[in-house]
Amino acid sequence: MPDDTLIDDRSAGIKRLLAIMRRLRDPDTGCPWDIEQDFASIAPYTIEEAYEVADAIDRAAWDELEGELGDLLLQTVYHTQMGEEAGHFTFDSVVQAISDKMVARHPHVFGDQSRDKTAEQQTRDWEAIKAAERADQARKGALDGVAVGLPALLRAYKLQKRAARVGFDWPDAGDVLAKIAEEAAELVEARDSAAPDRIEEEFGDLLFVMANLARHLGIEPEAALRRANGKFIRRFEGVEARLRARGKSPEDSDLAEMDALWDAVKADERRPKA
Repeated sequence: MPDDTLIDDRSAGIKRLLAIMRRLRDPDTGCPWDIEQDFASIAPYTIEEAYEVADAIDRAAWDELEGELGDLLLQTVYHTQMGEEAGHFTFDSVVQAISDKMVARHPHVFGDQSRDKTAEQQTRDWEAIKAAERADQARKGALDGVAVGLPALLRAYKLQKRAARVGFDWPDAGDVLAKIAEEAAELVEARDSAAPDRIEEEFGDLLFVMANLARHLGIEPEAALRRANGKFIRRFEGVEARLRARGKSPEDSDLAEMDALWDAVKADERRPKA
């Protein structure tokens, strides 16, 4: 039988978690489900756990964040265990690589550069270091390396940010707003044409430009949309609560009533707290 001494040691920290994952993946004594998994099958869980961390932070649910961070850490341990089995890398090599990267990208902390820089200058320096790293990796195009698996809105933001580094960008937000008006008009034309493919294309173009506007305004669009989703949920739940107080549900109501209640919920939110 495997030696479970480390697994049973609650004070062993990361070594305990690594031992648990090795045991789960053991071809003879591990969990059949865990043994069957590979990088591709686990990747969706990794993305999901990252979003659950972000959700806990958005809700200021600090009592939940510890568990969500543990779930996300488990994903790293899972991938590194599979990487070690395949001979690609180990947990230690992953830790060493990210440690080396952090030291290299913070010469004003770990090197001889001055710390007397604005946040904007530090961001520019960070991007310059990343660009040099990409050059060393012999990537051919400015857009190489923007992960395909990112959520589409976030990927649009990163693609545009990367293009802007080489000068392919509108000068200011006003130009982007003009482009949004143009794309909105094209979407109206596409809708009137009733051609599904064209409607989808024009809608995608509008979303793409909206992501660019977010960048010009200094907004991370994925975070902004998460916040908007949360606001919608909060306000709609307020509408449902007011309907219940009337002995009704949304199905028993109509748009005019719900819209009036929505405005009431919004007004309550904006009213100064005593």
